[in-house]
Amino acid sequence: MYPAQYIEFLVHFNGDRDYFECHEILEEYWKESNDRGKDSIWVGFILLAVSRYHHRRRNFNGAKRTLEKAIKIFSLYNREPILLGLDTDLFFPLLSKLLVQADKEESYQSITLPISDPALLEACIKECQNKGFTWGQDSNLDDESIIHRHKLRDRADVIEERIKALRHKKGNE
Repeated sequence: MYPAQYIEFLVHFNGDRDYFECHEILEEYWKESNDRGKDSIWVGFILLAVSRYHHRRRNFNGAKRTLEKAIKIFSLYNREPILLGLDTDLFFPLLSKLLVQADKEESYQSITLPISDPALLEACIKECQNKGFTWGQDSNLDDESIIHRHKLRDRADVIEERIKALRHKKGNE
């Protein structure tokens, strides 16, 4: 009923709080989907994860900016989160609260996305257990591998792609 990547996103978002992984999972799904617009609901979820990543690292401007974009996208699809098993009566006020916290530069606090579909919640909790983490656990603020993941990852493939693009661009000038 729900894309496997969405469930995986929810598991990381609400389980081990690996927001960078959330971004990677849904970006790949989004790129492969028919819904590749910059205002896709999947982009909204990607931006939400990026916002949480920035907030936890105390990059309040980045957190606020990406969350504002996410809220704008979610507002375009006000019924879509319901179809994706979320309780919108709780979801939209939660986003507003996060925006205020980023604006006031308040310390990061873990949140759990409000799931209204019992079958989705059960699938997510089961997958969390399979991965060895607990649904709804607080973020481990001492885990550098999650907190600063973008600095620790292997970027050789990204750098190679940029070099190829530059060569291609110079060849076409």
